[in-house]
Amino acid sequence: MAKVLLYNIKGADKRVKICLAALRAGLEAVEVAEADFAHPVGYLLGLEGFSPAEGEARFEDEMLVMEKLSSPLLDMLRASGATVALKAVVTEQNKGWSSAALCRELRREHEAMRACAPKKPVHTHKKRK
Repeated sequence: MAKVLLYNIKGADKRVKICLAALRAGLEAVEVAEADFAHPVGYLLGLEGFSPAEGEARFEDEMLVMEKLSSPLLDMLRASGATVALKAVVTEQNKGWSSAALCRELRREHEAMRACAPKKPVHTHKKRK
């Protein structure tokens, strides 16, 4: 069964929603402890050819890392209100990165996307006479 890694998910209710959505989408939800943030993502997923890393890494962002893209999981999370801003699918390039390095890259990409997004218009309400 493919996995989805969960990092720093805040609130038990949100964690439960994510874990149930993962199960329904055919994914095993794995909560990653802060002590494991320095290890390569491939190691955390149990992929061959990866071993634990030395050192420490920290970040506070909520993050999901999917072993394979799962549109059903994303749809269920959106519908349940259990949204997580930083999400990634494991690739050949990023499976050797530490969780902290992947988080930094996702944060950079997320900020770049937000900067490019069109601004929502501000509506003013006029009083009717």
